[in-house]
Amino acid sequence: MDELRVSILMAATLTAGIGAGVYQLYSFVIMPGLAKIDDRTFVGAFQEIDRTIVGPFLPVFFFGPLILTAVALGLNLGEDQRSLLPWLAVALGLNILILIATISINVPLNNYIKAAGDPSEIDVSEVRKEFHESRWVRSNMFRVLASTTAFGCLAWSLVLHGRI
Repeated sequence: MDELRVSILMAATLTAGIGAGVYQLYSFVIMPGLAKIDDRTFVGAFQEIDRTIVGPFLPVFFFGPLILTAVALGLNLGEDQRSLLPWLAVALGLNILILIATISINVPLNNYIKAAGDPSEIDVSEVRKEFHESRWVRSNMFRVLASTTAFGCLAWSLVLHGRI
């Protein structure tokens, strides 16, 4: 049972680290780069980036941390594992908040810009304006902070597990 607990906790930590890295990449590289380009290029590039990210890799960093952290929490409810519970609970709560932010803010904005149509056939200035770039960026910064903190909590849980 201990090997299963450690394996699930490691998988939760790894997927959380991947997720934090993806959100950080958007915040520190992709969105600042896109902010500097013209509207037509912005709309087209964002559409393609979003189509690409919605693929087989998405569940690894988006659902992996949430599901694996919940399983890790359940597997560590025993008497000897109590010191891990607060850290796992915080990580799980943060992953739930990431899910809520993503579904309520980022996904609708992503879907809006993808549904706008071919950048050569639409009013790209209006589409970019209605995309609410700053709102998307703020929500993603929340995901950066939450995912990085969740990753830290999971990493600390591994440290604590090694001390038990």
